[in-house]
Amino acid sequence: MEYHNPVLLKESIEGLNINPKGIYVDVTFGGGGHSREIMKHLTSGKLFAFDQDEDALKNKIEDERFVLIKQNFKYIKNYLKMYGALPVDGVLADLGVSSHQFDEAERGFSIRFDSFLDMRMDRNTKQTASEVLNTYNEEDLKRIFKLYGEVDNAGRLAYAVFHFRKTKSIDTVNDLKSAIANCVKKGRENQYYAQVFQALRIEVNKELDVLQELLLQSLDVLKPGGRLVIIAYHSLEDRLVKNFMKSGKFEGEVEKDFFGNKLSPFTQITRKPTMPKQEEKDSNSRARSAKLRVAEKI
Repeated sequence: MEYHNPVLLKESIEGLNINPKGIYVDVTFGGGGHSREIMKHLTSGKLFAFDQDEDALKNKIEDERFVLIKQNFKYIKNYLKMYGALPVDGVLADLGVSSHQFDEAERGFSIRFDSFLDMRMDRNTKQTASEVLNTYNEEDLKRIFKLYGEVDNAGRLAYAVFHFRKTKSIDTVNDLKSAIANCVKKGRENQYYAQVFQALRIEVNKELDVLQELLLQSLDVLKPGGRLVIIAYHSLEDRLVKNFMKSGKFEGEVEKDFFGNKLSPFTQITRKPTMPKQEEKDSNSRARSAKLRVAEKI
């Protein structure tokens, strides 16, 4: 099972500040690149990994110190409690879609293939991107394109989808391209399609809701001094992570006590995000937009 190189590997492992006897969680196992590196730093410690994608299970690490849980990471607290693994020393999340998912044509994540518009990370869930395009009303389509895709002409885009589907169902990548051809800005086609696909993928997988769940539960899951390490790939994710690490809230407003001291559950280890070096960007296209942030629970 071909998975590409893990993004910001050295930097994320350093961010975890691994205790060889500690308990760690990789909530986005994928090809197992980050997990394998964490395992190298453990002696009697343990690593729990989460992934809801069936394909990722084929990469399981055969080691008694490793447990792979086939679940969405929004259930992190429940499962770690079930395994008697709370509290933990560190949580790592590498968000977004893996290179493998992009490269599998039938998954419908990529504009490179004319495949069915699926986009489910967990193929046991029901709602596909095709279903969103064919059943959402015009206002809801506009909302997700504007909010999740940050598309400039979201209203026009929603109108185009809504009216195209009256004559033909939008089931494949080429159907979608035909439906929205008049909305795409010349010379920016790939960027525009990427924004539309991002919006659909976030909606199908409820990605921002799930990320908020993870961040909130990290407060209960981490022990004092435990590290939260998150790699985000677009501004919507990164803003949530930045605000939460700064204030323990998603709006980012830091509360202060009577004496003016900041009240936050975290110490920010990275004030500004760590970005991949040019060499990594050149060798791994997925790394281009990556931003890594690290915080330590107080």
